[in-house]
Amino acid sequence: MSSDLDGLGRPAAGDLEVLTFGRAGVDIYPLQVGVGLEDVVTFGKYLGGTTANVAVAAARLGRRTAIITGVGDDPFGRYVRRELRDLGVSDVHVVTNTSYATPVTFCEIFPPDDFPLYFYRKPTAPDLQVRPADIDFDAVRGTALMWLSVTGLSEEPSRESHFAVLEARARREHTVLDLDYRPMFWETPGHASEQIQKVLPQVTVAVGNREECEVAVGETEPERAADALLAAGVELAVVKQGPKGVLAKTRSGERVESPPIPITPLNGLGAGDSFGGSLCHGLLAGWPLEKVLAQANAAGAIVASRLECSTAMPTEAEIETLLAGGDPNAELDARHAVHLGGGR
Repeated sequence: MSSDLDGLGRPAAGDLEVLTFGRAGVDIYPLQVGVGLEDVVTFGKYLGGTTANVAVAAARLGRRTAIITGVGDDPFGRYVRRELRDLGVSDVHVVTNTSYATPVTFCEIFPPDDFPLYFYRKPTAPDLQVRPADIDFDAVRGTALMWLSVTGLSEEPSRESHFAVLEARARREHTVLDLDYRPMFWETPGHASEQIQKVLPQVTVAVGNREECEVAVGETEPERAADALLAAGVELAVVKQGPKGVLAKTRSGERVESPPIPITPLNGLGAGDSFGGSLCHGLLAGWPLEKVLAQANAAGAIVASRLECSTAMPTEAEIETLLAGGDPNAELDARHAVHLGGGR
């Protein structure tokens, strides 16, 4: 893939299109499927973190992309920076923290639907230590799409920084909140709900699954959840329904339901991030909402059929192949080949 970054890791041409703010770290995935970590012999190391993955997914689709995050002053931090650049994401807004280590996340893989995660981020992580003084607010105001995650609201100083970013955006079009609720980052669901309710009037798009919608607005039924998000202030509410597909509703009254794309998953982690990167791409392209959701569904399905997250993000050609009924993994080399209907 060609890079649109200059030698300093900055977008080299045109304005920044996608800027994400949130988690970045290292994912350690077992290379044995269907066994617990205590029995795994070998692992693969990958760039991880939901907002890093969203940035990579958007970059893979051709968008000029950057991330605001923090990493430790350690080998894993250097790895995260290098991988971001190699995958087409500018690291110019990445802050190096000398007090805390770059976070590492382990997972177990039990297809089709069990992928436990183990976060090593104590007592905190550099991405939650990003301060307002670390942020380039000209980039925040200038980017075409700003993507934030609920996790960034879980502690200070990250919470203050997220509110500062939202104030700078001034509810500009394509200010997106990923409802990505992770219980381990919060004292109680109620604490998360309180912060999310403060943020929803300041964003134009909210994206989450049914459980995340319950934390955000107290509703799990997709129609009511979407309506509650709209009532809270967003212009577009996207509710992911798992095996039932995706529902999206707009303040103007448009309603689109996109059916799922059947696949046999290898690793479901990262599928939502791939969906998010494709959603960014479709919104910026100005596509009809039906096409935006269909493409995002396909992007998520492709990543679910692959072992990794960041390096598994699909190209537009692969998404089109899947939507046309083909196998987007057919052209992968032997190291990455995992067929949609097969396993390992």
